[in-house]
Amino acid sequence: MPYPANDQRPAEPPPFGPEGDILLGFLERQRATFAWKVGGLNATELQRTLGPSTITLGGMIKHLTRFEDDMASEWLQGGEQLAPWNRIDWEAEHDWDWTSAAGDDAAMLYSNWESAVIRSRAAFETAMTDGGPGRHANEQTPSLRYIVINMIEEYARHNGQADLIRESIDGLVGQDPPAAD
Repeated sequence: MPYPANDQRPAEPPPFGPEGDILLGFLERQRATFAWKVGGLNATELQRTLGPSTITLGGMIKHLTRFEDDMASEWLQGGEQLAPWNRIDWEAEHDWDWTSAAGDDAAMLYSNWESAVIRSRAAFETAMTDGGPGRHANEQTPSLRYIVINMIEEYARHNGQADLIRESIDGLVGQDPPAAD
């Protein structure tokens, strides 16, 4: 998983400056930590569970892929849910993204997540230049600030889960990807 490039530690979020830069800095740090926690594993390892939980890293990757797409397309831009997510009956299959990952190829899971992050990142960068953190796509959508904080919270929650599962697989622990040598 090439994100972050060469396992480099992401830049610290700026402590001063425009609010949008600070918010997106914290989101990028959470994304980089997640990429590090789930990176380099095969399909079998991505389906490992811990204790009585049924959560897997593969399911987490697929869930965060949907989350990235939903936050950018629906919440941020006020549009419709993207494919393939719009073909799922979420009332009947509320945990489809988590459970369907068991049959997915590891490389596909990684690639789909990376593509969703790229789409999301572009949408957020555009929104930051087009109104800043208080921007709303329309009267039914929350502010950009709210959406980014929601994304940071979601990644932070799953990074904690990923940390425990990954440690049980190969002992990898830590808060941030190691600095490049």
